[in-house]
Amino acid sequence: MTNSPDIWKIKQSDHIADCKIFKVRRDLSENTSGKESNFYVIENPNWVNVLAMTKDQKVIIIEQFRHGTGEITIEIPGGMVDEGEEAVDAAQRELVEETGFTPREMIPLGKCRPNPAIQDNWLYHFLAIDCEKTHEVEFDSTESVVTKLIDFVEFSDLIATEQITHSAVLVAFLKSQLHLQKNLEK
Repeated sequence: MTNSPDIWKIKQSDHIADCKIFKVRRDLSENTSGKESNFYVIENPNWVNVLAMTKDQKVIIIEQFRHGTGEITIEIPGGMVDEGEEAVDAAQRELVEETGFTPREMIPLGKCRPNPAIQDNWLYHFLAIDCEKTHEVEFDSTESVVTKLIDFVEFSDLIATEQITHSAVLVAFLKSQLHLQKNLEK
């Protein structure tokens, strides 16, 4: 029995779809035992999301329709990191565009892989504090977002009752809790 999983090396890659916001790549790969197989990778830009809180400790949430599930979801602001853009700048831009709020401080909470089985990108999480409404919202032509302010306890309850089911939001919530716990221990 081996002590580590097989590593697959790419022998050949071909782009098979360009879907505007992501590409699909087929990799013919071979493992350390010599077995070959095709794997499909979704090439995404990196993403950001922002757990944003106002000066009076309200969490800024958004509601929007998602085509993948065909339903309105409760989320936090976020989006794609543009080419050449730093993640923190993308987070601030997305927060302003989607909600009109600007933070006093943007705290990096870390990053995660959204789905390493089929995606190649990172998701960067931020905690925005002391947010104030400074701008009108600026939606993309396909976006329709409703912004709401809720208490943190209500935000937690929406997660506990599975009204918030977006995994990226759940990770941001967990990372914010770890950040706050770490700072309380200091």
